[in-house]
Amino acid sequence: MLNIGIILGSVREGRNAEAVTNWIHDFAAKRNDDAAYEVVDLADYPLPMLGASLPEAQQAEAESAIQAWSEKMASFDGYIVVAPEYNHAVGGALKNALDHLKPEVANKAAGLVGYGSLGGTRAHENLRLIFGELQVADVQTAVTFSLMTDFENFSVFKPADYHADNANKMLDQVIAWSGALKQVRENAEAVTT
Repeated sequence: MLNIGIILGSVREGRNAEAVTNWIHDFAAKRNDDAAYEVVDLADYPLPMLGASLPEAQQAEAESAIQAWSEKMASFDGYIVVAPEYNHAVGGALKNALDHLKPEVANKAAGLVGYGSLGGTRAHENLRLIFGELQVADVQTAVTFSLMTDFENFSVFKPADYHADNANKMLDQVIAWSGALKQVRENAEAVTT
């Protein structure tokens, strides 16, 4: 069985990401794939800005958060990243969280779910560049929710039915790539032992 983390990639108060994350989690769980899906809320990991110096009193808490984040991300075979678009880009908290990772996510797959004025597509473009550097294979199909048509008053999530098609395609790709890359990691591990 594959373990897929669904990353709630916003820490903003009043965020729409929670409703979108719950939707994709529920959608994925109903498919009865050979996968277990777990929501990982970025807000539960108070990560310091990468490279920032901290007062000594805060260092232990920051190191603990970094270690917990690293271990949680390492525990998955693949990811679905829910990424809102802020100012035509991925949000700073998500970018910072990804900057704390490298070997934990290498040779794994990721699918993208976004929302914004253009469905989060510019955040997805940013993430594809970041994933390339992290050696994460992002899949082609993404799920993109518009703030204008999939949210009532920009805050109540009411996705159109047609998103199910892209969600199924994206999940099929994440499962296929996660399974293939799990085999790659296992083969590499066997060679080194």
